[in-house]
Amino acid sequence: MNNNTFLSWLERGARLVSDGATGTNLQKRGLPKGQPSDLWVLDNPEGVLQLHRDFIAAGSNVILTNTFGARSLQQKKSGLDGKTRELNLAAVELARRAAEGVDAFVAGSMGPLGELLQPFGTLSEDDALAAYREQAGCLLEGGVDLLVIETQFDLTEARVAVQAVRQLDENIPLICSFSYDRGTRTMMGVRPKQMAAEIGPLGVNALGINCGRSLDENLQALRELREATDLPIWFKPNAGLPGTDAAGNTTYSVTPEEMGARVAEWIEAGASVVGGCCGTSPEHVQQIAINLKRLQAA
Repeated sequence: MNNNTFLSWLERGARLVSDGATGTNLQKRGLPKGQPSDLWVLDNPEGVLQLHRDFIAAGSNVILTNTFGARSLQQKKSGLDGKTRELNLAAVELARRAAEGVDAFVAGSMGPLGELLQPFGTLSEDDALAAYREQAGCLLEGGVDLLVIETQFDLTEARVAVQAVRQLDENIPLICSFSYDRGTRTMMGVRPKQMAAEIGPLGVNALGINCGRSLDENLQALRELREATDLPIWFKPNAGLPGTDAAGNTTYSVTPEEMGARVAEWIEAGASVVGGCCGTSPEHVQQIAINLKRLQAA
C-alpha cells in the first residue's frame, strides 16, 4: 500500500485483515518445539518468507515481522546473543520482500520481555526500557510501516514499551495489544478498561487484544475495550486452546470456517483490524478475509 499510510486507512474507518500465528505455523513447517521462531529468520529465511506470502495470499493486509522475542534479553538464552540488530533487520527485509507489489503493511512485532518487572520480578524499568529501545530502533531502521507491542499483560511493562518507541519516533503508527488469558483479565489482573485508561493516553494509535483462551472470552474483552476507548482496536484471538493429536502434534479447536463465521461479531463489537493469534493458519485468515469482504459488500 505504497500510496496510503496505515493511519489513513484507520482514519477512513477501513477494516483491515491482519495475519495469523507465526510460531505455531512455523512449527507445523518444521521449526523444532521449544526453539524460538525468530531463529528461522537466519536459519530458514525462505520458510519465514513463504509464511508471509501465504498470509498475504489468504487476504492479509498487515503482516507482522518474525521478531516477537528478538531482543538481547531473550537471545542470551537461545544462542542468538549479539545478533539483535542482524535478526530484526533481516526479519523486516523478509516481510518487505513478501509485501512487495501487493497491498500489505509490514508491522514490527514486539512481544513481552519474558521476565517480570520489579517488584514482582528482578527486571528494572531501566533495563526493560533499554531492551525495547534496542529492538524498536532496529525495526524502525529496517523500515516497518507500524509497530505492534503485543501479548502484554502488565501495565508497567506496556507503558515502558510505548515510552521506548516514542522516545525514538513520535510519528510511527503504534499499537499496544494485551492478552486477556484469564477471561477478561490478564495474568496480572488487568481489565480492558484499565488498559484503555492507562495506555490509551500515552500516544498509541490503536489498542488491541490478542491471544487469550477462547473466542467468546476475547469477544467479551473486545466489547469492554470498545466501551472504554475511542481508539481503533486491533483484534487477533487464538483459534481456541491448544490440544494434542494421536501423533503428539499440537492442534487447535477452532476450524477456519468457525473462526470466519465470527467476523461479523468482531466488527459489530468495534474491531478495526481482525486476524488471529496462536493456531491461526493461512486457511483461518482466508475465511476471516472472505467473511469480512462479504460483510462489507452487504
